[in-house]
Amino acid sequence: MFEYNHILAAVDYTVEARLVLQHARSLAERYGADLTLLHVVELMPVVGGIESFSYVDLYADQPELIERAENDLKKLAAEEQLSGTNLKILTGVPKVEITAYARDNDIDLIVVGSHGRHGISLILGSTANAVLHHAKCDVLAVRV
Repeated sequence: MFEYNHILAAVDYTVEARLVLQHARSLAERYGADLTLLHVVELMPVVGGIESFSYVDLYADQPELIERAENDLKKLAAEEQLSGTNLKILTGVPKVEITAYARDNDIDLIVVGSHGRHGISLILGSTANAVLHHAKCDVLAVRV
């Protein structure tokens, strides 16, 4: 039987995120695994013209927004009775940051919420779909 040692729950602050946390917590308890909650503060795409497209980290120079994200994650963990859980805030493109964090931190399982509006995204959501296809570990997409 395969066992998970370190589970990553990638969450936002929606009501649906609680379903993701419930699944992640249940699996962490079942396997005696460490659990990390990760929230990615998204980069905003900026288009300056036909010849330029880039991402701008609107939050890098605003530490109070990062601090608010950290406080919100602590509050979410407390409300879901996840004391002792690792909490991590990153800035960037969520699908990139989630898979990179998992790779760099020996994550065995990523738990993400799946919601989307069109195509394959209707089934998994664009972030969940990208994580599923690029992660080097198992991925559980929780239907929300």
